[in-house]
Amino acid sequence: MLASKAFREAVPDLNCDIEQMIIAGDRVVAHLHFQGHFTGTFGASKGKGQVVDFVATDIYQIQSGKIIANWHIEDNLKLMKQIAILQGNTH
Repeated sequence: MLASKAFREAVPDLNCDIEQMIIAGDRVVAHLHFQGHFTGTFGASKGKGQVVDFVATDIYQIQSGKIIANWHIEDNLKLMKQIAILQGNTH
């Protein structure tokens, strides 16, 4: 939760769209598309309005109507290049 809070402060206009969702047994897989602008601070880096646009996948395990486990995978390399923490081409 601390990582999510820090990222929300770095990208206060962050928006997340669910591109697709798959339910299989006790698992839910969500393919997510995040967009916003890096205008806050992330670690030692101060945003300059850079566009943030990346995808992530979450896998949730559900039991008795509650999430009991969560796996999150995101394109951190693309994100770090977009907010200029890493240098290089984002393609």
